[in-house]
Amino acid sequence: MMAKTSLSTFSSISPHRCSPFSISSSFSSCHFNSTRIFLTISSASTSLSNPKVVVTRERGKNGTLIDALANRGINCLELPLVQHTQLPGFDKLSSLLRSNSFDWIIITSPEAGNVFLDAWTAAGTPNVRVGVVGAGTSSVFGKIGPSLKEILNVAFVPSKAIGKVLAAELPKLGNARCTVLYPASAKASNEIEEGLAKRGFEVMRLNTYTTEPVSNVDQMVLDQALVAPVIAVASPSALRAWVSLIPEEQQWDNAVACIGETTALVAKKLGMKNIFFPSNPGIEGWIDSILEALEAQNKLQKV
Repeated sequence: MMAKTSLSTFSSISPHRCSPFSISSSFSSCHFNSTRIFLTISSASTSLSNPKVVVTRERGKNGTLIDALANRGINCLELPLVQHTQLPGFDKLSSLLRSNSFDWIIITSPEAGNVFLDAWTAAGTPNVRVGVVGAGTSSVFGKIGPSLKEILNVAFVPSKAIGKVLAAELPKLGNARCTVLYPASAKASNEIEEGLAKRGFEVMRLNTYTTEPVSNVDQMVLDQALVAPVIAVASPSALRAWVSLIPEEQQWDNAVACIGETTALVAKKLGMKNIFFPSNPGIEGWIDSILEALEAQNKLQKV
């Protein structure tokens, strides 16, 4: 595991595997003006006792992380913070896949991959060439059968699992007009289409889904989450949802383990202090970051 690096300024960010950010004093408080999520109080008692890590993906998508940490003796608390909703672009995606061909389909998250697979199946599984941002996103396409993998060809993964690297490295095929279809979250940034356009690609972006905070959070579960040493987050949307749940009178300063650099940068902008992330996004690096965050929190408690 690569050694930790502490970063005290915003000017030079050189993330290492499991790197924490050090935040300046101007970001010492987690009091934000954001929409509050409605809290429900449940009479049911939770079976978890003193969880070490809060996992926050959409319900039903935390199992792999929970199992991996359980194998290391780490108790998790599941607190889904986001939910995904399909947009009208989903229906348009199916229609485009039926009637058009593209040199590349670009997929930049597991959720975008799942949405694309649904639309691709509805379109009759046409031949497509896919570029993915990293191994985590690529794993979504492992669900399809062997015969379909010849039709859906995952043909490109960049050297680093971030959008700007994908935009810089995507191979330009032989013709001058290399076309790209980019089905994405409505909340994804514009860096991929802008980067590809600068290189001469013809890009069609289609917002197929969006991510929103969950509407209800169990108060008893939230109370446990607020005292857990580490919260694990996989998206900026989850981070913003978490910040909206922190009571205004509470200065929350435990550790946040992010799935990658993009989410970590948002955590820093939101004023979080103890931020850990892998240099290359993905489940294995994320687990390492969580372990590093737990170790750091244990040392702080012993001081």
